[in-house]
Amino acid sequence: MRSLVLAVFSLLLLACAMGPDYSRPDISTSESFRMAEEPKDLPSLANMPWWELYRDEELQRLIRIALEENKDLKQTVASIEEFRARLSTARMDFVPQLSATGNLPVARLGGVRFPGFPSPFNHYMQGSLSWELDIWGRIRRANEAGLADLLAREENRRAVTLQIVGGVAQSYFDLRQFDMQLEIATRTLSAWEESVRIGHARLRQGLINKLDVDQFEAERENAAARIAELRRHMIQKENELSVLMGRNPGQIARGRSLTEQIMPPVVPAGLPSELLQRRPDVVQAEQQLVAATARIGMAKAERFPKLSLTGILGVASPTLTDFVSPTTNFGVLAPVLTGPLLNAQTLGFQQQAVEAQAKQAVAQYEQTILVAFREVEDALVGVSTAREQAAAQERQVKALRSALHLANLRYKGGLANYLDVLIAQRSLFVTELALADTHRLHLVSVVQLYKALGGGWSPEMDRPKGDSKGS
Repeated sequence: MRSLVLAVFSLLLLACAMGPDYSRPDISTSESFRMAEEPKDLPSLANMPWWELYRDEELQRLIRIALEENKDLKQTVASIEEFRARLSTARMDFVPQLSATGNLPVARLGGVRFPGFPSPFNHYMQGSLSWELDIWGRIRRANEAGLADLLAREENRRAVTLQIVGGVAQSYFDLRQFDMQLEIATRTLSAWEESVRIGHARLRQGLINKLDVDQFEAERENAAARIAELRRHMIQKENELSVLMGRNPGQIARGRSLTEQIMPPVVPAGLPSELLQRRPDVVQAEQQLVAATARIGMAKAERFPKLSLTGILGVASPTLTDFVSPTTNFGVLAPVLTGPLLNAQTLGFQQQAVEAQAKQAVAQYEQTILVAFREVEDALVGVSTAREQAAAQERQVKALRSALHLANLRYKGGLANYLDVLIAQRSLFVTELALADTHRLHLVSVVQLYKALGGGWSPEMDRPKGDSKGS
């Protein structure tokens, strides 16, 4: 027995894990983002908690509700619990597996006799032991894969959290855009109503013809149709926000208007190298690669013989009175060696399949990084150009309002025809709607940049300390 134990420990000391050890693929990164803004010494936007980036109190409340009630997030949290249990199951393969059986009959059921005992009333209890010695590292690789799967699920939870925070913010800004455009369309409709009223009065006086009035009425109906369209978009966006918050579709309360939102005037992007450690989808893809690499070792180890210790220890007696007698004890402990024979080729194909899966994981990891850098660059250029575009459109709106005012004065004074007013009013309407869209684009670009940089992904950043669930 002592020599067997010494042999087992010697084998465990000499054991090695089959398959390659994980090493991160070499990924080249630039020293800075192409559209990053000065000054460089400012901290990354991603270091800001979401409640410091989004200052609208109503928006903060909506995000907190979503982080508490969103169904996708709850499903993700449950999946983490599943993989944590799977990892615990894999770790149990390191220790011996014990089971016990017993038989203490109280009545005779037939003439069956226990081997070695003359009486049919057999009383026995035995324990079985099975312990696979991890000579080739199959169990260790399985635990590596299980841990990587768990970490990947945890990163997926952070990715979903970041997606929810950004999704609620973006939908909220979309909703505020529709509010702003609805206000513009309503104001424009009132202006056209006044133009139609004046047009009918001037038509009765013989100062204009029916064509002018028809044009005014057509523009009025155009504004009315736009109002109906905006109301439809508004309700659909409220429904979208409700689902994000895990609630039935309903009305959404508003906070600050689109132009009152506070966003950082300068948006530093951080360092490209930080993106690889910060973005949860990148970290998740890497953990999936770690798991795939570990499974190569598992597949290789399956092709080698398995050495296990099996044993039985128990007592057996024809009578209960002799059940604890020293003469009724029995036991055996022996090594068992099993290995593949006819299925060896099948195991070889399985190893090839696992190696191919690892190659897919490498490609997916590299693709995730490329997409991450593209999203950051796209968001940076979106922030920069949207701000410039909004400034130009504000100057355009100011000029068109002045033009409309002069056109109205000239038209009422008989110095201009309806066409000047028509063009000025239509141009102002279109430009004001476009300006509202650009305001939203600027805010959404900041949201997208925050998401692209992996901002707010840490569990401790899910909500401010001491914050309670929104109602």
